[in-house]
This record gives sequence, structure tokens and C-alpha cells, in this order.
Amino acid sequence: MKFILDNWMLIAIALASGAMLFWPAFKSATGGALTPQAAVRLINREKAVVIDICEVDEFAAGHVGGAKNIPLAQFEDKLPGAVKNKALPLILVCKSGARSKRALDIAKKLGYAQAQSLNGGMNAWRAVNLPVEKT
Repeated sequence: MKFILDNWMLIAIALASGAMLFWPAFKSATGGALTPQAAVRLINREKAVVIDICEVDEFAAGHVGGAKNIPLAQFEDKLPGAVKNKALPLILVCKSGARSKRALDIAKKLGYAQAQSLNGGMNAWRAVNLPVEKT
């Protein structure tokens, strides 16, 4: 007990540094992804651009209003032409969120620092009854 009382500051520093070491693991466990509600706030407040990376038929079946469709296979080639301002927030959407996480890595590599993936994709968007457009 005397050791703890004499070295409380060292123990606090050790606990804080351990928490900082594990923070990236906790963040990646959630994917650092965006909830549908947070996506709506980004769209409304910061004029975020929504990119749906589903195939054309999936996009036609239902997508976020105003979203641009760039299938994952063409994503790296077509993104710079579709979104020229790399400072804008970018929301990547697919059906379940798995493909958009892959697209997120590509977007970050291309310099879109504010790109985020919609956690759960269109399934999550529909689950909270947000509007869906069909073409």
C-alpha cells in the first residue's frame, strides 16, 4: 500500500499510456464508421458528398437522396472526377457497409482525409426510416 501511495503519479501515467496504446484497437473495432444520424448531420451542416459504391442495379433499387453512384470496381478511377474538392466530407455507402470500408481505404489513399464509411450501409439507413430514393 505504501508503494501505491508513494508512486501514484507513475501508476496514473502507466494506466493512461496503456489506454492510449489500446485506443486504436477500440476505434478499429467499431470501424471508426459513421451512424446514419451523424451522416445526416454531415450532409445538412457540412454539405457532405454521398457516394454510393453499389452496383448500378443495387443503386437503382434504393439509395441515399442525392448520392452519386460509383461502383467499387471503378471507384479509384472515377472518384477524383466526381468529387474534385478533397476538403469536403465524403460519406461512402454500400448495402451493408463492408464494401464501403474497402472504398474508404482507397479514398484516404487518394487524399480524401474527411472520408467516412456509413456503418451498416443502406441496411442501417433503412432501419432508422431515413428517406430512400429509387431510380
